[in-house]
Amino acid sequence: MKKIFKITGIVLGVVLILLIIAGIIGYSRMSSKAKDTYARLGDRAPELTINDFIYRDLNKNGKLDVYEDSRLSIEARVEDLVSQMTLEEKAGSMFITMIGMTPDGDPLDKPFLTSNPIDIMMTFMMDSNAEMLVDKKMNSFNILQSNSARVLARYNNQIQLISERSRLGIPVTIASDPRHGAENNPGAALSTPTFSQWPTSLGLAATRDTILVREFGNIARQEYLATGIRLALHPMADLATEPRWGRSNGTFGEDAELSAMMTKAYVLGFQGDSLGSESVACMTKHFSGGGPQENGEDAHFPYGKNQVYPGNNFDYHLIPFEKGAFPANTAQIMPYYGIPVDQTDENVAFAYNRAIITTLLREKYGFDGVICTDWNIVNGTAVGDARAWGVEDLSPLERTKKVIDAGCDQFGGESSPELIIKLVKTDQMTETRIDQSVKRIMRDKFRLGLFDDPYVDEDKADQIAGKEAFRKLGRLAQAKSTVLLKNELLPLKKGTKIYAEGITSNEIYAAYGDMVSDPMEADVILKRIETPYDERDDYFLESFFHQGRLYYDDEEKKGILDLISKKPSIVVVNLDRAAILTEISKESGALLADFGLSDEVLSQILFGELEPEGKLPFELPSTWEAVENQKEDVPYDSKDPLYGYGYGLTYDLANLGSVSMRTK
Repeated sequence: MKKIFKITGIVLGVVLILLIIAGIIGYSRMSSKAKDTYARLGDRAPELTINDFIYRDLNKNGKLDVYEDSRLSIEARVEDLVSQMTLEEKAGSMFITMIGMTPDGDPLDKPFLTSNPIDIMMTFMMDSNAEMLVDKKMNSFNILQSNSARVLARYNNQIQLISERSRLGIPVTIASDPRHGAENNPGAALSTPTFSQWPTSLGLAATRDTILVREFGNIARQEYLATGIRLALHPMADLATEPRWGRSNGTFGEDAELSAMMTKAYVLGFQGDSLGSESVACMTKHFSGGGPQENGEDAHFPYGKNQVYPGNNFDYHLIPFEKGAFPANTAQIMPYYGIPVDQTDENVAFAYNRAIITTLLREKYGFDGVICTDWNIVNGTAVGDARAWGVEDLSPLERTKKVIDAGCDQFGGESSPELIIKLVKTDQMTETRIDQSVKRIMRDKFRLGLFDDPYVDEDKADQIAGKEAFRKLGRLAQAKSTVLLKNELLPLKKGTKIYAEGITSNEIYAAYGDMVSDPMEADVILKRIETPYDERDDYFLESFFHQGRLYYDDEEKKGILDLISKKPSIVVVNLDRAAILTEISKESGALLADFGLSDEVLSQILFGELEPEGKLPFELPSTWEAVENQKEDVPYDSKDPLYGYGYGLTYDLANLGSVSMRTK
């Protein structure tokens, strides 16, 4: 037996050594390949002067080209640039996908040791920076890592320097999903503690305060700008008319008029009254409204590919775009993954649907900005098949053609410019059509000032991002978004004995009350809970999306009710979707809904230093049966909701514990 163990140990040791050697060889090859790839680039663009005008000689030809001259009109600069671009450069510009960086802010071209799942994904499942920037000639990317502001700024400068060395010096547009909340979902939002922390879009809607929302956009703009992020892959103008939908938390709720108001303020905060060098462009999504998902299932996954309209309410979902995104002049638009079932002449996903993209968006609404598809609708990846809903039988080449023919300009989550090159070279598409899209993409780069100066100050990044004035406003917004649903206890008196579960730290509350370790010793019990959901893991992203049931299962419910029945209790539920709180509401002495609320702010609310002012951005159903019987495309239509849309109480500070009703 000892001999067997010895032999096994030797074999395992040899295997380990071979793996280490293979890793070293692979690392060396990747490093060498990246170095060779970058060596094919030219020099940096020199700064030249002509008649006292200083310009960047981006194509290094020693003379002032029209596209290099910031004094000229943007249209003239766009025309000149595109006339100089090769087909390969044009094709590369029509793709935007994820790109990785090291923890130090260097381009990710070789593996590094990490336990972060996003870093692992970027290292082993995505092309290297060198491949995409140099070989594929891409110049738009979205970043997923949540590094410090200085690191993000350094990465921007590194990648812009690489792009400057390309033949025409076309700068990179760095994009990002939302970063100002607690959610960390590589398919939707990225928690970034270096930035100020705010409630979710649902929470912003709960404030009913468009001035606050525009101020949020302005602050987020400054933090993005400081780190080099110039394109916001948000806001979501979708409507949460289907309460089971896993992306409800990214919306402004289920009311179209409210969503339109919030969307407009949000875009204006990021972009300003017009898009310029101090703006962050918004890619508003998901046209023509991604909320009415069949049975609430999300279109990231095959079982959620259908969007349905049993209430014949398609036009209702256009209102946030008609009255919000378009009046605010959103720079870009993203269609969703789903199929708008029986709403057009063919049942194919939005980005493939000419009736949606060209007839409705381009022609009816006159939108001439960039239209970018949602991620991975053409090619499959290491984490799943392509989301080519309705055109699964087409090849990637045929899908690419259909998307462009539909009227889209850019492919999200893809890096396959060779498909566009093949379409043109085989006469399946004209280069003139490609030029239309490339001009739109380049126009935004010029409007944002990227051709004139794409670099940021790394020293200032940490000073701007997350500065205390921004964080203070974020905390006030958290309080203002919190909805008081029931109250027989609040605000508490100083010194109240509290037993708490679901909080991050007793110390925060100890500044106001006496924290105890036994619920039977407490005057009140504080219980923080989350919205229930079904756990799924058939697909990579499923674990990040909360979908399915809105009711607490027997075990979850017992754990909550057994505790809060012991003493007068305060229950605080974080709502990323609607939740069925019927029994919990009945048993609690006070019930609050939050949309991203720190314990620091909650403690101030509980003791009356701050007041919950929010109104529900969607109704809270009373039963699961009511949820199943409502129509996916119709707002506030569940039978006998526990708390209706717009419901919210407030403290009457003159009489502790009493409340007054707030109306819609």
